[in-house]
Amino acid sequence: MVRDTGTPHQISLFRSQITTRRFNDESLRILESLLVFKDVKSQIETRSDLKQFLRFESLSIFHEIKYKTVYQKLFILQFFVRAFALIGDTESCLALKYEALLYRDVKSSGDQSLHVSYLEWLNFAHHSLDQGFYSIATQASEKALACFQKKDVADAKTGDFFENARVIDDIKRLKERAMRSAASGSVQAQAAEYLKRKVVEKSRTCSSFRTETKSAASTLFRNGIKKRHARELRKHQSLQQNIEF
Repeated sequence: MVRDTGTPHQISLFRSQITTRRFNDESLRILESLLVFKDVKSQIETRSDLKQFLRFESLSIFHEIKYKTVYQKLFILQFFVRAFALIGDTESCLALKYEALLYRDVKSSGDQSLHVSYLEWLNFAHHSLDQGFYSIATQASEKALACFQKKDVADAKTGDFFENARVIDDIKRLKERAMRSAASGSVQAQAAEYLKRKVVEKSRTCSSFRTETKSAASTLFRNGIKKRHARELRKHQSLQQNIEF
């Protein structure tokens, strides 16, 4: 839940806007005003609390809107995309933006006004790649390519062949970058896990070595004492013999 950092009245007002389902520009302006702080610590705390609050509320809201119209659903999705973008929750923002694009893509068969252009998919792919969401960037690139190729076929008579070929090549390169980054991330994760295992194994080996070394050192120390005592005893016996003679 949101703590009373920043302006308590504004926080309460924003929460009220969401709980009463007022998904409008006024609510976003209130949210934006909550994020203006001179104190960096307060800003971080407020962003964190707002992120938890919005994530929690959005789950309930998305369950509620399943019977609303396509346009109402998209309107609410877009509201939360903007809200999460404001508080810096990139993961939630991209996830909802992706859901909105997929939803439009599915519904566009019955309503061409919902059609997702290749540029929308391409821009989303770029954004996802920049933010490190490589698998999503790969899927979005595939969507952009499929969408553009359909457009290319439709515009075959009037389209610029060389320009179309360039766009297709750009999309394919973007997809390859995303796939390489995803593979690299996987390899890095495996390498990190391997190094972690080696550190643990080395730690165990060193621990065992230290135990064995300590044991060996103790034995040597005790043997040394025994030898010294033996030498002292022989010296003492020799001294006594000399005195007797």
